[in-house]
Amino acid sequence: MLILKKKTAELLAAAVKEKFGEGLLSEEEIFSGLEYPPDSSMGDIALPCFRLSKALRRSPVDIAAGLAEAIRCDEFASVTALKGYLNFKIDPTAFSARVVNDVATLGDKYGSPKSGEGKTVVLDYSSPNVAKPFHIGHLGTTVIGHSLKLLHEFAGYKCVGINYLGDWGTQFGKLIVAYKLWGDKEAILRGGVDELVKLYVKINNAIKDEEDASLAANPDGEKHSELADASRREFTKLEHGDEENLALWRWFVDVSLAEYQKTYKLLGIDFDSYKGESFYTDKMPAQVEKLREMGLLEIDDGASIVNLEKWNMPVCLILKRDGSTLYPTRDIAAAVYRYNTYNFDKAIYVTSAAQSLHFAQWFKVVELMGYEWYPGLVHVPYGTVSINGAKLATRTGNVVLLKDLFAEAISRVYDITKEKHPDHDECMAIAEKVGVGAIVFYYLSNNRMRDINFMMEDALSFDGNTGPYVQYTYARTCSVLERAGTKGEMTDAPLGEVEFELAKCISRFPERVAAAIDEYEPSLVTRYILDLAAAYNRFYHECKILSCEDEKIRSSRIALTAAANQVLRTALHLICMQTPDKI
Repeated sequence: MLILKKKTAELLAAAVKEKFGEGLLSEEEIFSGLEYPPDSSMGDIALPCFRLSKALRRSPVDIAAGLAEAIRCDEFASVTALKGYLNFKIDPTAFSARVVNDVATLGDKYGSPKSGEGKTVVLDYSSPNVAKPFHIGHLGTTVIGHSLKLLHEFAGYKCVGINYLGDWGTQFGKLIVAYKLWGDKEAILRGGVDELVKLYVKINNAIKDEEDASLAANPDGEKHSELADASRREFTKLEHGDEENLALWRWFVDVSLAEYQKTYKLLGIDFDSYKGESFYTDKMPAQVEKLREMGLLEIDDGASIVNLEKWNMPVCLILKRDGSTLYPTRDIAAAVYRYNTYNFDKAIYVTSAAQSLHFAQWFKVVELMGYEWYPGLVHVPYGTVSINGAKLATRTGNVVLLKDLFAEAISRVYDITKEKHPDHDECMAIAEKVGVGAIVFYYLSNNRMRDINFMMEDALSFDGNTGPYVQYTYARTCSVLERAGTKGEMTDAPLGEVEFELAKCISRFPERVAAAIDEYEPSLVTRYILDLAAAYNRFYHECKILSCEDEKIRSSRIALTAAANQVLRTALHLICMQTPDKI
């Protein structure tokens, strides 16, 4: 449809110039004004002529009538004027043939806007905190971020995926103390991150107990904990290069990464860089000094800040009173390093909406520092996720691990499909694709800013707007093509309404992809997949395909199935989902 809309805009621009003169409406303005009529009986594309009315001092009714006489195109069955609208009715057979042939010719490149050719985008996403579990709260940044990477790659961008690990901070002082007091190396080798989490929860509880006890003993005093003091000392030793603590820290990082890779493998995700917070420790002083030299740093109660009052934002903290750095300092240093390393056109950060102010602040500081690339910094926020309304907190141990969620989904799908696929390996392969896909689809079917309350029963349903439903539709197209033994080809046989609606739906894929990239919104692709699945299933149930006696119609219907199969496969890939050919 995008191709036809562009062609329509081109024809209309020429007709406006011919009928009414130059300089009234550009091709781009006409394209942006084209609409899809709410009632397809009126037309398939429409142009409201009210905007021209003021410029020409003629009624939109007269303008639409005049343009209708000037437009001619083989793919239009009719061009009519109605109440100030110019309505274009598409010729089903000619249009469908072009769409299906475009898909067959371009294959998995069909739908690519090619807007990123020659450009580089850096994407910062997932970024779990080392020695903490990969829980459902990480699902948003991980799948939204990777989908945006796949979408940008599809558009021709060179993409750099960065997993900005939370591998530095005072929590490592706590973990070092906990390990030295209670740790068991063999238990950690067996249990991985789960054992590290137990230690982290244990020391936090112990610190709280000490603080509560200190307040009980001296209600008018400040709370105090020897373990908290010890944790700060151990982190200071780590910052100063203590070899014993560095060795423990590196081990905690390796144990954590090994665990995270299991989840990334299920999701089909690879990163180009795992440079975490620790990597930028020695790169922050130069940026602090630059801020100081430019006169941007102010001292406020001993802390070094950048005042953002002019831009209606709170001050941006750069250094604490004790001279230690904060997240904005590290993020600025990381952005400078990434630009110098990758020369990016865009740098996308996918994090919780709760961090929106943080990003707005340090983006503004980067601008004030004179870095010309600051317009390329993009924050992509998203809402919270919970299960049955329960919030997550690592410190208290109240978490729902993503690996457990995936395991449960896979197990449930396995139980559903094992009768149809008795071979264990085959059944497990299907269960992994469908189970993991169900969770991903459930998440990405919502606008990213919406808060989500995850419901496993809803996600795994084969009925309704779910991952299993669309994957089953894809498997259905595979089955039809396998039995046909050919991908068919479009003929001049006249097509009915149902075939035409399927072709129109297929044609809208490039538009949805472009919009998803422009709006950083993978759910636009997810909702498109639902539209395409619904259009194909209606076609499947209402039109004879392999049993059609007319050879030309059968060939066209098989070709439509092949086109739907290709676009479903491409679209599902763009939202991090696999495509089982059997379910």
